[in-house]
This record gives sequence, structure tokens and C-alpha cells, in this order.
Amino acid sequence: MNKKCCRFFGGLIASQEKWLNKMAATGYRLISTGRLLYEFEECKPGQYQYCVEFVGQKSAEGAEDYARFLEECGYRVHFKAVNLNWNVGKAVVRPWADQGGRIATNRTTFNRELLIVERESDGRPFELHTTFEDKINCYKQMRRPWLYLFLISAVLGIALRSWVWVAFAAISAVGLLVSQVELSKLNRQVKSKEW
Repeated sequence: MNKKCCRFFGGLIASQEKWLNKMAATGYRLISTGRLLYEFEECKPGQYQYCVEFVGQKSAEGAEDYARFLEECGYRVHFKAVNLNWNVGKAVVRPWADQGGRIATNRTTFNRELLIVERESDGRPFELHTTFEDKINCYKQMRRPWLYLFLISAVLGIALRSWVWVAFAAISAVGLLVSQVELSKLNRQVKSKEW
């Protein structure tokens, strides 16, 4: 029997990953996603594990190549939107993205910013990035859009004296802070390993 759940995580990737793994632990495997909708099918409890990765900075070809690479490694992948844009034919400028991903449209990576990766559980923790360098690079990529949103919102809030923009800046600051805390933890771990 299939189960459908509506959830919105925004840019809180770790929360989404934790929730998906909790669903898998109770016996539900992800079969499809929408903007708010997650559809699951029954499976053995703990049979699958999930990682969620931000790929919004990549070009369409880069994101597709990465997804294909993961599938060739035996993983199952789902693209997912990070936000609730309901527009059709929209283009978004992403100055923080890699070359080729700075303008996102419906035909490229717009509403395909997250990659949900599934693997069959083998009793070990599931990590896509196993080296400190890879993990640090991943968190730097996640921090860039939050930093950009924070700076733009703060400048507009001050320039326009608008509480709405100040509120956006505060929300962006939370995402920026979460990314920065994780980066700081990883940097401390790297330094402790070097000594």
C-alpha cells in the first residue's frame, strides 16, 4: 500500500534527510516526489537509507551527469525542488552558481535543486562525501545561496527601510548560520586530525 505525505523543508536539507531515513526505518521507501508531496511504498523497515544533496549550483548537464554517475554506482536518485515556485516558464539568476548554472530555467535546474539519493542499507552509515575535503566543499556550496540571499535582503531592507526585507534577511541568516556551524565543525575536525 502506498503512502503520501505533504512536507516542506525549504533549504533545511539535514531535516529532510533525517525525515526520509525515519520513514525508511518505519518501512516506507520513497518512490516519487513533488513540490510538497512525497509518495512511499511499503518495504522492510530499515531496508533503505537516504542522503539529500544540494545540486542547484551545477549546470543542467553537470547535475544530470552526477545523477547518472550515482545511478551507475547502484544508487537510486530523485530530483526535488528546494522551494515552492509554482510558475511555468520562469528563469532565475543564480550569481553564486557554477559556470553554466547561473541562469536556471524550467529546462535546466530550476525546481531541481536537490538530489535525493537512495541505497539499500548495509548496516553502515550512508554518506555521499567521505573525505573532509568533499564535505567542506559540499557545505561551502550550500552556504553560497544563503549568503547571497542574506546580503541582498539586508541591503534592500536597509535601503528601502522595509521590515519585509529585514525578515527575509533574518530567515536567510538562519540557513547561513547552519551551514557555517557545520563548516566550522568540519574545519575543527580537520585541524585535530592534522595534529
